[in-house]
Amino acid sequence: MTTSEISERVLAGGRSFDPESAAWVRELSPGSATFDDACRRLYALLIKIARRETARRSSVSRISGPELEDLAHQAAADALMRITHKIGEFRGDARFTTWAFKFVIFEVSTKLGRHFWRDHRVSLDQDETNHARAAVGDEPPHQAQALELRAALTHAIENVLTEHQRTVFVAVAIDNVPMDALAARLDTNRNAIYKSMFDARRNIRAYLVANDFMGSRTSRGVSNGIATDRR
Repeated sequence: MTTSEISERVLAGGRSFDPESAAWVRELSPGSATFDDACRRLYALLIKIARRETARRSSVSRISGPELEDLAHQAAADALMRITHKIGEFRGDARFTTWAFKFVIFEVSTKLGRHFWRDHRVSLDQDETNHARAAVGDEPPHQAQALELRAALTHAIENVLTEHQRTVFVAVAIDNVPMDALAARLDTNRNAIYKSMFDARRNIRAYLVANDFMGSRTSRGVSNGIATDRR
C-alpha cells in the first residue's frame, strides 16, 4: 500500500476507511472545495436507489407515475441532506455507499408510510393484512373472519401501539424496511428495533386475544416470530 493510499485510509480521529469511503467523507465534509460536486455525484447514486425502491413497492403503495417519481426525488434529496449532516458519524463499519444507501431506503419508506397513514387512518389491503397477521403469529382466518380481523388489526395499529411502536411495526412488518436502514434513520440500533417490534407484537396480540380474534399463545411464539425478521 502506498503512502497516498495509507493517507486515504486514516482520517482525523484515527478512523480508518477504505480509499473510496475516505474520499467521500473528505469531499462531503464542511468546507471541502469539492463539496458541491460530491453532492451531485452522491445524489445521482441516491436517486437510482430511490427509484428502485419506489418501483419495488409501487404495487402496495398505490402511488404511480409523476407522483412516484417526485417521491423518489424527495427521498434522495432528504437523504443527501441527512448524510451531509451526519458525515462526521460515519465509522467505516461498512463502505460509505452502503451506509449512505440506508438513508435513502428509509426516506423512501418514510414517505410511503406517510402516504399510507394519510388522514390518520389505516386501510389495509389483503397483502398488508397478511403481513401484519404473520408478524404477530396469527393463523390464517376463515374467509368470513377476514374483514373483521382486518378491521381489528387496523384499530390495534392505530390505537393500541405507541407512536414509536407504530412507526417501527409499520416500517418492518408492512413496508418491509430493512432493520439496518430503520435503525440508521431512527439513530438507534438493531436490538432496540427488535425490542420495539416485540412490544408492538405483544400489544397487538393482547388486543386480538382480548377481542376473541386469536387464541391465547405464549410469548415464546412471539419471540420466534421476531427471529424470522432478522434481516
